Order: sequence, then C-alpha cells, then structure tokens
Amino acid sequence: MIRPMDTSMLTTIGNTPLVKLERLTHDLDGEIFAKLEYVSPGLSKKDRVALQMIEDAERKGLLRRGQTVVELTSGNMGTGLAIVCRLLGYPFIAVMSKGNSIERAQMMKAFGADVVLVDQMPDSVPGQVTGQDLALVETEARRLTTQHQAFRADQFFNPSTMDVGEKKIGVEILEQLGDIQADVFVDFMGTAGSFIGVTKALKKKCPQIICLGIEPEKAPFYSLKGHFDGKHRIQGGGYNQQLPFLDQHMDMIDGFVTVSDEEATQAARLLASTECIFAGFSSGANTAAALKLLKSRYNGKNIVVLMPDSGTKYLSTSLWSREPCAPEATAPWAP
Repeated sequence: MIRPMDTSMLTTIGNTPLVKLERLTHDLDGEIFAKLEYVSPGLSKKDRVALQMIEDAERKGLLRRGQTVVELTSGNMGTGLAIVCRLLGYPFIAVMSKGNSIERAQMMKAFGADVVLVDQMPDSVPGQVTGQDLALVETEARRLTTQHQAFRADQFFNPSTMDVGEKKIGVEILEQLGDIQADVFVDFMGTAGSFIGVTKALKKKCPQIICLGIEPEKAPFYSLKGHFDGKHRIQGGGYNQQLPFLDQHMDMIDGFVTVSDEEATQAARLLASTECIFAGFSSGANTAAALKLLKSRYNGKNIVVLMPDSGTKYLSTSLWSREPCAPEATAPWAP
C-alpha cells in the first residue's frame, strides 16, 4: 500500500519504531525494547517536544504570528525548534554552549536558525558541558529573549516537555508492546521531562513497572550525595543540578542508575556494530544501564529504553573516534 503524500516534514514527526535488541541480549536472560526516537526529521526525540511546545503556545495565545522564539539547547531541542519554526514561520534563535558537538550547530543553521554559541567556564572541557556552563547559556538566552521580545520555549519548565512523554511516546510504547509486559523503564535524564512523562504513561497501564533515572557516574546529583564536578562526556544531560520535572514527581521514581563515559561509549558502539542502530551518547547510556540491570537484579525482565538521538550528531567527538574505549569499558556482554 502506497502511503499518501505528506504536506510537510512536520507530519513525519512521531510514531517512531520500537525494536527488540535481540542481538545484544542473545546470551542474556531478558529482553531490551528500544524506542527509536532518532527516526525523525531533526534526528532526535526533541522534534516531538518542539512541535508540541509551539502548538501549545499558539493555542494558549502565548506566541503571536512572526514572533521570535528563543531557547537554550544542547543541540537537539534547538534542531527540533529550528525545523518547526522554519516551517511555521517563526524566527528562531538557538543558544548553545561551545562545549557541545559542532554538528548540532551546523544542523540548526542549515534549518535556518540563528545560532549563538556561548563560551564555557574557564575550567571546563570541550565535550563536557556542566551545570555551570549551562547557567551561562541560560543567562544569554534570557538576555536575547528580552532584547527580541521573544517567546521563550523554556524546556526545563515548559509542561509540553513532559506531556509529549506521557501522551505520545509512552502511549506508543504501550501500543507497540501489545501483550508483552514491560517490567523496567530506564532513561538518561536531560530535562527529565521525557523520563517523567513516559513513566506516568507506563505506570497507568503497568503499576508494577520499575522506572529508573540514569545519571553519569561523574555527575550523580540524585544518585549520591556529595561533591562532584559534573564533568563527563555524555552530552545532552547529566548537568549535576536540580530538575524541576523530577522534583515534582519523585514519588513515581523507583531509583537511579549511574553509567560511566566508557560504558555509554562502548554500548553506543555495540548498538551500531550488532543492531545497526547508529545512535548517540544518551542512547549508549540507556543501553549500558539496561544491560547491567539484565545481568543483575532484573535478570529475566523486559526493559524499555529510548534511543533519543542519532550518532551522526557526534561524528566529531570521542564517541566515534578510532581510539578504543578504556579497558574497564569492555563489557561482559560484548560479542
């Protein structure tokens, strides 16, 4: 059957595939089901959120025709908003730390965004964006919002971020699983909006499901108490700071898992080499956590993860360099 012609790329956002990672788990007891959110025009789950934000703002009268939109981003939200704003006729300014991969800025510019890159803190490392770096980006985003009398998308506080997880991603996962019971859901936390939203949807249908947030080993803000500098290579999250969506729904969360840079990198490479899933750092973190859980206290369970973005956004980073991962990253599940 031939699919009817779509009227724009906006109609291709959503309804992403759910696949079973049976090659990665062939010698393990249990299954991992991966929601391929990178199958989208901007190559990430943030396309959904961007479209929902703009539609909700229009409906509520918060965004007038032709008004500028401003948002801080690690790249994915900015790319999603660049696409949505270009197709719906809104100027868009993306504000991003120079510590994020350059491919993200290039994509946003290609889609017509004005990209403002903000210097990192003096002691920060390119490729390792901390909460302090993000604070500098936030300051610039606020300045530009005032200067342009713009609509601020505000992904860390905008409820549309969480609604997408609950009403779209989570609902799709349940429909795609059918009669298969989801036992565990794990997700690397950026804004934590998708994590909380999907958790809410899954717990409505499967009250017994265990939902665990993932943090970088070097930025365990919720996992552990103590001082950590927050420097790690898993871009798009782990900012070592309070997350409003998470704080408001802590009663729904069953715990946290930490993943090292090396584990996330190794798992992302294994996704590509075994499942032909070319995904980014956070997908690697999600997969690494799921594999560790299958080999420990959740042996034999069905674990659901998201693949938030594409590996093409990290070609200039250590994720796809020819340098091998650290020895400790050689996982027992590696083929």
